[in-house]
Amino acid sequence: MKWFKKQEPAAAVPVQLRDGERHPFGMLRGYLPTRHGEMQLYRQVREAVPLVDAAIYKLVRMCGGVTAECTDPAAQRDLQEFLRTVPVGRGQYGINAFLDCYLDSMLTFGSAVGEIVPAGNMRDIGALLCGRMDRLEIREGEHPLEFFICGPDEHGVIGPLPRQELLLFTPLHPETEHPYGVSLLRSLPFMADILMKIYHTVGVNWERCGNVRFAVTCKNGEGQAAERSRQLAQQWSGAMQDTRSGSVRDFVAVGDVDIRVIGGDAPILDSEVPVRQILEQIVAKTGIPPFMLGLSWSSTERMSSQQADMLTTEITAIRRMLTPAVERVCRLWLRMHGYTCGFAVVWDEINLQDQVEEARAELYRQQARKLRIENDRAESSL
Repeated sequence: MKWFKKQEPAAAVPVQLRDGERHPFGMLRGYLPTRHGEMQLYRQVREAVPLVDAAIYKLVRMCGGVTAECTDPAAQRDLQEFLRTVPVGRGQYGINAFLDCYLDSMLTFGSAVGEIVPAGNMRDIGALLCGRMDRLEIREGEHPLEFFICGPDEHGVIGPLPRQELLLFTPLHPETEHPYGVSLLRSLPFMADILMKIYHTVGVNWERCGNVRFAVTCKNGEGQAAERSRQLAQQWSGAMQDTRSGSVRDFVAVGDVDIRVIGGDAPILDSEVPVRQILEQIVAKTGIPPFMLGLSWSSTERMSSQQADMLTTEITAIRRMLTPAVERVCRLWLRMHGYTCGFAVVWDEINLQDQVEEARAELYRQQARKLRIENDRAESSL
């Protein structure tokens, strides 16, 4: 007689393909810090977090417009007309439209590149165009003051572009180890990933609360349990389908039947405190007061003089980085038209204070001036 050893049940094989419920912006979860992948990451941060997108747009708008003043009145009149009407692509005209796109790229990717397109006769500037940083590379030259903007040729080979003197390049806070700038969003992917997890979880929980799932349990099911369970499930399914169509149908069962909502006892976590902590980090990175981004964290929220001074300093620093690019455009246009006069780039005045406070300050200045004049007259008559 042969004795057969009882076979143990096989262990369950772990599932390799799991349908994990994650937020749709998967690049925020894990990425390699390469150049082009980093740019795609920053683009997803702006798309995933509306607060970041609104902050960049507000910084671009608050930088204001720019013009140029020349010592020659005729040159100034012609230069201002050029700055107002120069084509910048995609149906946009004017140096301010070009700077909006240029600054948007600089804040998002850490650097911006543009091109001065000469006219056919090489005696005028035909257009100003912004380039895509994800398609270009920056290479350093033989000495620290030399660098080249490289792009693909007709064969796809990356090499220095032919007319470097017609290209504009502005980095945002460049570091010493490489010529690229630093994006305004560099420290935000980790915070954006946590924020997306919270928002995605809140959405999933509310979707489950709206689509309630029931557990029906019959406790005294002696005899013909399978038949009774089948009838119970059929009647319950019919009642639920009639409810979806808008009609009301009662469910009647014999015996001790327990009906509960699956997951109804599990409370939904409060997300207000962690979301606010993350948004505080994001707002601190942008440098914009919270109420300007739609965050009402205080009932008496208003811009103080200290906040206005700090924001004015930030805008002034951004303008200093953009001024050399505007000067190159103006200088080239003046030389092409034979003007040798000097010029200066002039930005619009930054106005972040209330009109009432400005009027009151002007009144105090005039009153002080009046008192000084009266005191001088009184002293001179003695």
